[in-house]
Amino acid sequence: MLSIEDLSYCYPKATEFSLHDVNLRVSEGEFVAVMGATGAGKTTLCLALNGIVPHFYGGEFFGSVRVGTMDTVDHPTHELARHVGMVFQDIDMQLTAPTVASEVAFPLENLCFPVEEINKRVPAALAALRLDGLEDKHPHQLSGGQKQRLAIAAAVAIRPTLLVLDEPTSQLDPVGAQEVFEVARRLNRKHGITVVMVSHASEELAEYADRVVLLSRGRLLTDQPPDEFFQDVDFLLEHGVRPPAVTAAFSCAFRGSSSPRPYPVTLTEALEQSSSVLFRSRTEKASVAAPIDEAVQSDETVIRTRDLHFAYDDGTEALRGLTVDIKRGDYIAIVGQNGAGKSTLIRHFVGLLTPTSGVVQVFDRDTYEYEVSDIAQRVGYVSQNPDNQIFTDSVRTEVGYALLKLGMAKDEAEGRVDQALHQLGLSEVADRHPVTLSKADRSRVVIAAILAMRPEVLIFDEPTTGQDYQGSKAILELTQELWTAGKTIIVVTHHLYLLPGYAERLLIMGRGRLLSDSSLRTGLYATATLEETYLNPPQLVRFVESLGDEAVEHSQPLTPDELALTMVAG
Repeated sequence: MLSIEDLSYCYPKATEFSLHDVNLRVSEGEFVAVMGATGAGKTTLCLALNGIVPHFYGGEFFGSVRVGTMDTVDHPTHELARHVGMVFQDIDMQLTAPTVASEVAFPLENLCFPVEEINKRVPAALAALRLDGLEDKHPHQLSGGQKQRLAIAAAVAIRPTLLVLDEPTSQLDPVGAQEVFEVARRLNRKHGITVVMVSHASEELAEYADRVVLLSRGRLLTDQPPDEFFQDVDFLLEHGVRPPAVTAAFSCAFRGSSSPRPYPVTLTEALEQSSSVLFRSRTEKASVAAPIDEAVQSDETVIRTRDLHFAYDDGTEALRGLTVDIKRGDYIAIVGQNGAGKSTLIRHFVGLLTPTSGVVQVFDRDTYEYEVSDIAQRVGYVSQNPDNQIFTDSVRTEVGYALLKLGMAKDEAEGRVDQALHQLGLSEVADRHPVTLSKADRSRVVIAAILAMRPEVLIFDEPTTGQDYQGSKAILELTQELWTAGKTIIVVTHHLYLLPGYAERLLIMGRGRLLSDSSLRTGLYATATLEETYLNPPQLVRFVESLGDEAVEHSQPLTPDELALTMVAG
């Protein structure tokens, strides 16, 4: 169905090839996942499957890519589009029509389908993706999960034989991500569409994929079923892939032992293997930390809200009576489903929004008493979409722009810029235009610009979106260094599994309300509260709670290492 032979590709003006001698065959009806670190060549491989590489980008292209009998070099992209559906990582860039129905009709109209056929296919595609009833809504009125399903509906309306999904869940909360994975599997199993999906979501891919391919620096290193692919935990981590949490825990507990092997790669397999495992009590393994009731705080409140309400112009109530104190030296994570009010809340912290009612104070002054630029010098804000904060023509200029606008001496500004570039690993691309960087690297540019300001409080809105595991950990390591140095850190995220070892305090939001304010360990085990805001607890938490072992559950392990300390072969 899909045949890639000796594929090598180099973008115009690039000094290195993005793909090197890639060979891959995908049979009709397979679900194949592609994993690898940022810059491994995953997106380039996707673009080669529908001819965008090389037809649009040009460059040096060697080898061949065949979809069915069609060689992608010999057939233009518009012909390939009838056979290959493509969903890109940045979904908002892909949705351009004024209504849901017209979005699905758009590719059909471009390919000159008859009107009668379009009128049949649009409702069929919307029904298949469970979007019927939303035909007249504007795409940007939809939730994140609905937007992704809409993009998939537009792709499958063409009835392609191959559906290519490039990081389709990177910007979604866990429930939205689950929707996309279930849709992909249903299209694959029920409708026979071959699926190639790029994703960092190892736990979901272990459940859904038939095979997993690892790319590293443009080379295909492994191609195996999930139960084999995820076994070598150290190898995967070396190449920027996070193994499923249960796999990492069993590997840590039984490395060098023949029991139990192979390691489980899904929650179901882990629970089945738990019958052959003995779990030590907390008193026998005291190094598994007991729950912490309160994070360590100073007495000074740097941000305070009281009965905060906010409604957008369309009447949407985004915040409903929210009261919270943030102390100097806190490291706080804020979690909740898409639409919970997280981003709305932190925009109040930096003065970008004004309360409908209630109070927001920053350093004991109401935010309406400040200019936004004054708050920005003390409270740094990294928004979810880096492109909203980038507007100069080089990375170096972007990082130093605000410093010079504030009148800082050129020598001091340059020193701060160099330090921030080094901290974020951007020194080698300092003279490049930000638009030429990946979205993950553009996010780092924004973080560098904020760090150069040296604010007392730093707010990160979904900083790990689109990052691979190594990139996510690097950003969180940086936040921890800043916290250790005395900064107050606030991180908004959907990625609960990344928080242990970093955040001390967890705020859980749902439908504009604060549902819980506790230590991280206590909060992640508040599964009923997490589910109330449509968040799936981390896989390790679900495993521990499903075990029914009171001693292990009381110790509340959060990391594979902590869980491994309780495990011994039976």
